[in-house]
Amino acid sequence: MKLRRLRPVWVAMALVLVVLLAGAAIAVQRYRADIPQHFANPVQQFKYGSTGGDRLAGIPIGIFKALPRLCRDYLPGDGWESLGFIYEPGMDRPIGTSLRQTLGLERVSLNCATCHVGTYRLERDGPAVIVPGMPANRLDLVAFTRFLENCMLDERFNPWQVVQAAEATGARYGPVDRFLLRYVAVPALREAVVFARFRLRFLDYEVAGGPGRFDTFGPLKALLNWPQELLPARETTGIVDFPSLWLQGARAGMHLHWDGNNDSVEERNRSAGFGTGAVPPLADDASLAETASWLRSPGNVPPKWPLPIDQPLAARGAPIYARLCAGCHGASGRDFTGAQVGQVTPIEEIGTDPCRLDNYTAALAVEQGNLYAAYPDQRFRHFRKTHGYANAPLDGVWLRGPYLHNGSVPTVRDLLEPWERRPAAFWRGDDLIDPERLGFVTTEAEEHGRKLFRFETRCPEGSAQCAVAANPENRHEENTCAPGPWAGNSNRGHDGPRYGTDLPASDKDALVEFLKTF
Repeated sequence: MKLRRLRPVWVAMALVLVVLLAGAAIAVQRYRADIPQHFANPVQQFKYGSTGGDRLAGIPIGIFKALPRLCRDYLPGDGWESLGFIYEPGMDRPIGTSLRQTLGLERVSLNCATCHVGTYRLERDGPAVIVPGMPANRLDLVAFTRFLENCMLDERFNPWQVVQAAEATGARYGPVDRFLLRYVAVPALREAVVFARFRLRFLDYEVAGGPGRFDTFGPLKALLNWPQELLPARETTGIVDFPSLWLQGARAGMHLHWDGNNDSVEERNRSAGFGTGAVPPLADDASLAETASWLRSPGNVPPKWPLPIDQPLAARGAPIYARLCAGCHGASGRDFTGAQVGQVTPIEEIGTDPCRLDNYTAALAVEQGNLYAAYPDQRFRHFRKTHGYANAPLDGVWLRGPYLHNGSVPTVRDLLEPWERRPAAFWRGDDLIDPERLGFVTTEAEEHGRKLFRFETRCPEGSAQCAVAANPENRHEENTCAPGPWAGNSNRGHDGPRYGTDLPASDKDALVEFLKTF
């Protein structure tokens, strides 16, 4: 009798056990799943594909969407767009973000397109044209970093408010999702920010970046835990403009990065992927290979100048360009032949701001070479310390303003003036084309109600900072990296008869018109 009475109990317990085991198996399988979003179109894959960094630094997509609402007061405007991120129809997240199901959740992270997709407008109220491979001229990556720090260390960033804010964006979570978000994801993100805020303290030693600029080797020093407080002042500022990424196949063998510290396109790509968190154990090699293949493809070219060109004036500018510019920057926007194209011009000759050059040291090159010692096939072998800046081809030059490596000269026409006649201050972050001077409009403080970034290129004469800048220990003399709100922003250099700054105004206008054909 007792056995008969107990049999239903045992059956019920067995069924519960089976259900629990099945649920555990499903949970484990889901937690172990590693599924990136993939696009058959190579351009879409470049814009939204994973580098593998989302395995390390991915933010659950519901939280990513919720952050601008949860911490609205830490943003300059509404949504991620206020920091310069670009949305296009049909996508629920900005260009430059990847999506991967990993660790039980769909997680978003940045990819290479974050810094290498930009926009331009031909009219103030006209549509923004999205251009893959163009520098992200409106993106303020430092402000994005600061926003994450401020928001995730705010008292509002707690498990209950975060999940509530995520669900307000339309996300729907089951019990397992809520458990993972509340007791795993939110605490882990907060701890990661505490760690990152200390490691990224190099940002505290630099001039304000503004849109379109970032210190590309600062994160590497942060990873290697360099003692920022003990570095010489001249090595603390490495902020530069985002470069373009067109026609990479034609750049094989050239010295790459602004200071020409690497001559391998493949290694440069791996280094860029590293900046998104794609370290060897986590890198999505297949996705990175797809992106590299597209970057090398003949189809990865800048768009043509979209407005009429004064052909007689451009024809006048062609021989001027051939005489003064082609040797360093290529015969045209597609023909990169020239004796010094892709080579490094010594800082004593080019005379431009030395901060980025001094920021990258021989010691850092050695550490990069040791970084992936356990992965011989991926180990960096081409990084070298140089003593100048690389001569880059000028393909799509009309979309690459402001100019010089630090973005200190607003237009090409301004670059053709002696440095003392270049604008001492201008506004960055507008994507309205300046068809006369070639570049973007930099004279307006706002764009559609959005405040732009005031870029200061030099300190007032006689100020304390200028006195510091006269430090005789710095080999660059007046063009120095002394600490201060102007360090790294100098618009000097690329100056003199060799660079066309003494040409008659009519010849400068002709040269600008010819460059529209690039």
